[in-house]
Formats: sequence, structure tokens, C-alpha cells
Amino acid sequence: MSENEGRSLGRISSDNEDALTGGIRLRLPATSANLGPGFDAVGVALALALTIEARVLHAQDGRELTIVATGRDAERCSRAANNMIFETYREVLHGAGRALVPLDLRIHNEIPLGRGCGSSAAARLGGVMLANHFGALGWDQRACIEEATRREGHPDNVAACALGYVTVSVVANGSVHSATCGQQLAWKLLLAFPPVTLATEKARAMLPAEYSRVDAVANVQRTALLVAAFALGRGDLLHVAMQDRMHQPYRMEACPLLDRLLPLAGESGVLGVALSGAGPGVLLVVEADAVMEEIAARIRQAAGDPALEVVETSIGAGATVQLL
Repeated sequence: MSENEGRSLGRISSDNEDALTGGIRLRLPATSANLGPGFDAVGVALALALTIEARVLHAQDGRELTIVATGRDAERCSRAANNMIFETYREVLHGAGRALVPLDLRIHNEIPLGRGCGSSAAARLGGVMLANHFGALGWDQRACIEEATRREGHPDNVAACALGYVTVSVVANGSVHSATCGQQLAWKLLLAFPPVTLATEKARAMLPAEYSRVDAVANVQRTALLVAAFALGRGDLLHVAMQDRMHQPYRMEACPLLDRLLPLAGESGVLGVALSGAGPGVLLVVEADAVMEEIAARIRQAAGDPALEVVETSIGAGATVQLL
């Protein structure tokens, strides 16, 4: 397991000011947080991504932003009003005392919105990285993660998006400390999505203010086992390690698909099952040699919905930045 304490994500090293105000391409992966018991601490990067190409907008009409979006939920991603990427970009520049550089954005999105796949973390981290570049802030990876975490409210999705793979994070005295593992794992991932969405704020409102010692200890034990399972490639541990008592039971009413799919854990190629983030999507970790079509059919049968959306993906790398 490797600790990540300040790599160069988001920092463009150049003495040429034109390079800093020129175009940039960001690739920001989808993420699934919690993985069962690792509430607000554990996340995994997925091989689905939000790609942003940004250039300085030289408009004559005073516009600050133009957007063209393709891919999943393209219509929503193309809205300029209340755009999370641009609003984060604007706020970070303002906070740093930098002038706003108008942007032309070309976005391609593969991340399901409102389904527990870290779309807001990718958008916020993207906005921070754009501000770092066009505002010439000179922030390193850790500074970008911490700024995005302050805005997101918790580090699990942000750190996994930035660093990739399976990432464990903690906030201490305002600083984010993260470590990654699982870089070589060949396990496949399946995401099952009901037709509804669930806002993170609503999902958090379902949780109790306090927990019993029994439930707290159970989650500490399983989180430790979860990290060991990913670090050591012990898929046989995941059906126990991904069990949770702190958030999933309280979200079950709003996420009934989880209750139907949990019995698949530990059976015929399915290693573990958990809510993806706050839901309502469900994440299934699957053996590398499993026949995905067969497992997808079992998921739809267990859900009682032959049209249920099931997306195949894998554990992926973290965010990347490239000058255009």
C-alpha cells in the first residue's frame, strides 16, 4: 500500500505564461465510495470518466462560459447555469484573488449523475484543477485534493478520483492523508442502477446521529478487513468485509435494490455487494474470470426487473492532466 502526500496532479510546471493560459485536457474518473463499511473513508476509482477540454474563451459579447457536452446526460452537462465545474472554478479563482478567465469547455461524460458514482467529486476536482491551471496557482496534488474535499465535505470520492484505484483517506487538522492499494487487481465491477436518482444530502439525512458500540466495532473490524482484502487480492474476504451497519441499513428504504442484491455476495463469482456511495446504485465486485452476461442476468432476476441497467467496468487509475 502506498501513501500519497503531494504528487504533481494539477500542477503545470512551465515558465511560459502562454502554456498556463492555453488549453488543458482533464480526465476525472467516476468513483464508488464507502464499499460497505468504509463510510467517508474508502473509495475506488472506476474505468468510467468525465473528460474536460478547456480553452480560453475569446468572446466579444462578454460571455464567461460556453459548453458543448457529449456522452451520458449530455443535456444536463451542457447547462451553463449553476454548472458545478464552472462555479467551483470561479469560486477558487475568487478565493485566490485571481481574475476570472472565460472558458470554452468541451465535455464528454461517462459518469451516471445522481446514482452514487462520484459525479459531484469529479466536477469539483475538475473545477479546482481548471482554476489551478488558468489561475497559475501552482498547487500540487495534495492542495487540489484538499480544496475539492472542503467543497465536497468528505474525502472518499475526491481522493479516489485524484489518486485512483482503492484509496483510503482521513482528514486531520484540515489536511487530507491518503493511501492507495489494489493497483494490480483484475477483478471486474458491475454497477446496477434503478431508474431513480438520490441526492447525497437526502441520503445523509437518513442516518442516525449516534451508533451503538456493537455497530461501531463491527464496522471498524470490517473496514480493516476490507482494506486488507484489496491490498492482498483476497476476494474470498469481500462478502464479509463489505458488510455494513452504519449507513446501508438506514438507506435501504430509499435504495431497495440493495436488499435484493445483497444475497448474491459470495455466490458464483460475485465477491461482494454494497451501495455505490450513497446510492441508489449498487456496486458488485466480481471475479476476473466470471462471465459477466450470466451475472448481469442474475442481477436482473434478483431485482425482478429484466430492463435494469447494469454497467460493466473495472478498477481504474486516477485523474490526469494534459496540455493542449
